Amino acid sequence: MSGHDHTAAAGASAPDQRRRLAVAFGITSVMLVAQAIGAFWTGSLALLTDTVHMLVDASGLLLALVTAHLVLRPASSRRTWGFRRLEVVAALGQAAVLLAVGVYAFIEGVERLFEPPSVPSTELLVFGVLGLLCNVLSIAVLSGGRQESLNMRGAFLEVLNDALGSIGVIVAAIVIWTTGWQRADAVAGLFIAVLIVPRAFRLLHETVDVLMEFTPKGLDLDEVRRHLEHSDHVVGVHDLHASTIATGLPVLSAHVVLEDECFRDGHAPQVLEELKTCLAEHFPISIEHSTIQVETEDVEETEQHNHA
Repeated sequence: MSGHDHTAAAGASAPDQRRRLAVAFGITSVMLVAQAIGAFWTGSLALLTDTVHMLVDASGLLLALVTAHLVLRPASSRRTWGFRRLEVVAALGQAAVLLAVGVYAFIEGVERLFEPPSVPSTELLVFGVLGLLCNVLSIAVLSGGRQESLNMRGAFLEVLNDALGSIGVIVAAIVIWTTGWQRADAVAGLFIAVLIVPRAFRLLHETVDVLMEFTPKGLDLDEVRRHLEHSDHVVGVHDLHASTIATGLPVLSAHVVLEDECFRDGHAPQVLEELKTCLAEHFPISIEHSTIQVETEDVEETEQHNHA
């Protein structure tokens, strides 16, 4: 016996994020063109780094938009979870590109500390302010849905980091304008790199955890085992596994050994239902997608012998 089939509903429960992502992508794309012109005009590392970061934003938002569309497709017998896990792959790609941009900005920034080029402060300030305004608009659009999925969280973090990068550009422009200290541009570039790298690593860590099928964050699997083992009529629990398919979609499977009398008096289905209800309601993370194989002690001994 096992849990009920979730195949048909796997894709339908994904939140629709397309409108937010489409608006944010449009805003970012327009500003990307403007900042690219500004970076070429001024020769600023800070603005160039921010422009490359915005290019990552635009491509990441486009990828997130495509992903948000695909995850809404229904599941099938071939794709039993639909495209739900695609959001994790998209977030992994965004994290990898963010990390590459951060490393580039750091290396280039160090070089420019020793040989700072001349950067026009007025133009730099104008493009920095424009970039910040566009980022603030995108943040406002994405903020409401950032907790719905790793896909949306990755997109939100990219835009947020870019907004902080725009602030760095503005500060550098003001410093150059008021003091003439050209190294402020390189310092701003390094500042942007420091913002990018830790967040990229964090997002990378989260997505790798999902792809490696580690236990969902916040779920103590040892506590789950103890709780199941102390349930009425349960003799033992083995082959217990838990992982995450996508954001908000933890799954669990287990073999649960019941007392023989549960199978003689037909009580096993009721015990199974009680265990599934416990998994869905008792723990901090609700596990509604669970597959439990109930078996007798003789079956358990046979399995252990076969696995020896």
